[in-house]
Amino acid sequence: MKGVVVAGGLGTRLFPLTYATNKHLLPVYDKPMIFYPIDTLVHAGIDEILVVVGGPHAGHFLPVLRNGRDLGVRHLEFAYQEQEGGIAQALALAEAFADGGSLAVILGDNTTDADISSAVRSFTTGAAIFLKEVPDPERFGVPTFAPGDGRSIVKITEKPALPDSNYAVTGLYLYDNRVFEFIRRVQPSHRNELEITDVNNCYIETGELRAEILTGHWHDAGTFETLLEAGAFWASRAAARSSSAD
Repeated sequence: MKGVVVAGGLGTRLFPLTYATNKHLLPVYDKPMIFYPIDTLVHAGIDEILVVVGGPHAGHFLPVLRNGRDLGVRHLEFAYQEQEGGIAQALALAEAFADGGSLAVILGDNTTDADISSAVRSFTTGAAIFLKEVPDPERFGVPTFAPGDGRSIVKITEKPALPDSNYAVTGLYLYDNRVFEFIRRVQPSHRNELEITDVNNCYIETGELRAEILTGHWHDAGTFETLLEAGAFWASRAAARSSSAD
């Protein structure tokens, strides 16, 4: 399985910080934000990674990531998303890179200490999404579970005003190669974007989507508040390791 990190966009929620550079290069404690999703993939055994970049600061990634070797990446590629067309549009740029195989996809502002290696090893076909219980599900794609079943999902709604559950679809997905067929099938939303939620709903319609609960820490780090919270978590982790070493 190969990996894709989606790291485009203008990062408008983080203006004026993102006047100077791409959101995914901002610091989360002692590392650039994008190091965390790459680390998640590498620890799952994925060392061929495509980073989808965009916006006016796309070139800033090169001196930071270089060839990826320092991060455990054996093969690193970049693709440029020319418009702000959504996550699914960004993922469409990975079709040649996938070369008919499956992909692990993670958003560049996701930081987690979860180990997804077991899910990656056991993945065969269809799609898998990772859920996390959150206090503000209305900010995310939210699953609606089948009555009496806490794991079977009947639909996912993007940023609902009245969420059907307290679970968020995190920015971490596993897809077989049919994902590109589904991306071509979906239509732009009211935001004029190709929504990854619509792609996931295509897999639900075919009965090929499964959900896993993400254990451990997870933050999307895309707002001032969550950027601060994510940095505080990783700082506390570092302090705990230092204390135990003493």
